[in-house]
Amino acid sequence: MAGRGDDDVDATPSELLSALEIIESQPLAERADAFAAIHDDLARRLDQSLGGDPTQR
Repeated sequence: MAGRGDDDVDATPSELLSALEIIESQPLAERADAFAAIHDDLARRLDQSLGGDPTQR
């Protein structure tokens, strides 16, 4: 998730929850970037699992 490399492709739901808990414990000013990073990671994974370029949909 946020701050981790691309080797987290097989992350479990509990790892996502842990990452979200860590983000929630951060100061408010730092949360937006961390949530954006998780969003980008999840969007990338979804696109990969659908096997294509999201701009082609």
